[in-house]
Amino acid sequence: MPNNQFKRGELYSVINGMASTAVARRLQKNFRAAGLEITIEQWSVLYHLWKEDGLSQQELCNRTFRDKPSITRLIDNLEKQNLVNRLPSTTDRRINLVALTNKAKDMQQLTIDLANQTMNEALNGVKKEDIDLVKQIFQRVYDNLT
Repeated sequence: MPNNQFKRGELYSVINGMASTAVARRLQKNFRAAGLEITIEQWSVLYHLWKEDGLSQQELCNRTFRDKPSITRLIDNLEKQNLVNRLPSTTDRRINLVALTNKAKDMQQLTIDLANQTMNEALNGVKKEDIDLVKQIFQRVYDNLT
C-alpha cells in the first residue's frame, strides 16, 4: 500500500513547503533588523562562496539549484552591492569565476549567527530525535526524486 494517503490540505502543505517559507521569511526579517540589505536568495549564493570562494557561475547554479538566468541576476545584484566580483577564468575564457569582496567576507559571521538564531527560533521545543528523523525523511524524498 502506498504511503501517500494525504488529505488535500496536508499534501498541499508538503508540496508548498510552508515551514521552509516561514523560516525564509523569518531569516529575511532578522537580516533586515540587523541592517543587512541582502535577500535570502543572495545569501544562499554568498553562503556557497564562503564555503569555497571563486566558484564558476555554473557551479553556483548546481549548488543552489537555480537556473543560469537566476544566478546571473543574483550575481549582478551582488556586484551592485559590492559583495562579489566576476573574474575571468585563467584556463577557459567562457567561464566567469565569482569572488567575494572584503565587504562580503566581513558580513559572513553576522549572517551565520542570524541563520543559527533563526533556526533556534524555528526549532524551539522540537526534540533532536525528531529533527534527525525529518532530515532522514527529506533526504529519502530527495534521493527518490533525483
